[in-house]
Amino acid sequence: MRSRMWAIGGTFAVVVSIGIAVTVLEKTTGAQAGRQQVPLFEPDPLWSQALPNKWVTGQVGGVAVDSHDNLWVFHRPDTIPDGEKAASLNPPQAECCIPAPAVLEFDTNGKFLQAWGATGTGYEWPASQHGIFVDYKDNVWLSGNAKDDNQILKFTTKGQFLMQIGHAGKNKGSNDVENLGGPAGLFVYPKTNELFVADGYFNHRVIVFDADTGAYKRHWGAYGKRPDDGIKFPARAQLIQGPPPEGFNNPVHAVLVTNDDMVYVADRTNNRLQVFKLDGTFVKEVFIARNTLQAEGTVHHFAVSPDKEQKFLYIVDGSNKAIRVLNRQTMEIVSSIGGHAGHNAREFFHAHSFASDSKGNLFIGEVNNGQRYYRYAFKGMEPAPAPAR
Repeated sequence: MRSRMWAIGGTFAVVVSIGIAVTVLEKTTGAQAGRQQVPLFEPDPLWSQALPNKWVTGQVGGVAVDSHDNLWVFHRPDTIPDGEKAASLNPPQAECCIPAPAVLEFDTNGKFLQAWGATGTGYEWPASQHGIFVDYKDNVWLSGNAKDDNQILKFTTKGQFLMQIGHAGKNKGSNDVENLGGPAGLFVYPKTNELFVADGYFNHRVIVFDADTGAYKRHWGAYGKRPDDGIKFPARAQLIQGPPPEGFNNPVHAVLVTNDDMVYVADRTNNRLQVFKLDGTFVKEVFIARNTLQAEGTVHHFAVSPDKEQKFLYIVDGSNKAIRVLNRQTMEIVSSIGGHAGHNAREFFHAHSFASDSKGNLFIGEVNNGQRYYRYAFKGMEPAPAPAR
């Protein structure tokens, strides 16, 4: 009898446990169903194939994706340590390797297609390779971030020189309409055929040119005002706590124009982005991890989701080793990727440049000792992380 009662009691306990589990599962599922769906990404470390010719790359100043979903990498050959380019030394110190040309192209499956880019006749090559953008007409735009890099170059996809805007070593400040000041980010907007430039490492503005002729169109600083190079920024500890800075800090690092005619500008060192209309009218600003003390700042570069509405804005936060996912309408952070420093998969070292393709995949380029480019593959949608309690 005692044995039977125990069995009945045990059965009752199991039923109660199952009931509790089902209730918890239902509540969890319900909570997940009620949360916003956000993109899911996974690192894809085997995406790119090995380079031919014993080539090796240095710091990756910029990455871009063209209209064919090919990836373009703009790297800095002069930054490659001797131990990694030993075959190029005189005399050679080892069997491998030699610096690759500065511009490399890969197809959507990571297959190497071509490389070009160096000093040449008729144009002034940048001293420090930085920005790259491939426009809707398949033109390749390049910029540099050294002090004398006051120019932008335009090439065909095969490396034929087409046009130069500005002149090396001629920058006269943030209201110079002819020259740049360490232009960092580039974006050609198809609707207006205009080149938007985040300018930059020495200037404090966005400047716009006609993408065919290179003619100056307009420029503006923070809040849509005339840029003022005389603004003094407080020490970092005060900068991140006081009133919002009245001007763009250096570097003005990236610019992106969305399908609804909104211009996003990365004010990196001020830990913020600002949004404008096409004519430079200020719309709003958003701080990203504003309490970050690290001088590199938080808003390094932008990308967007490939849907027509471009619902999600992605931000590379270099100091915090993360990619921030924002709902572009509310500008709320709905998810984050990474957050851990390192050189392995799922880790970021010095994430610096950023691009996305039509399938939703993300591409990251790293500078300093990172010296790599890689893909985070889009894996569909998932419920947004539960709010922290």
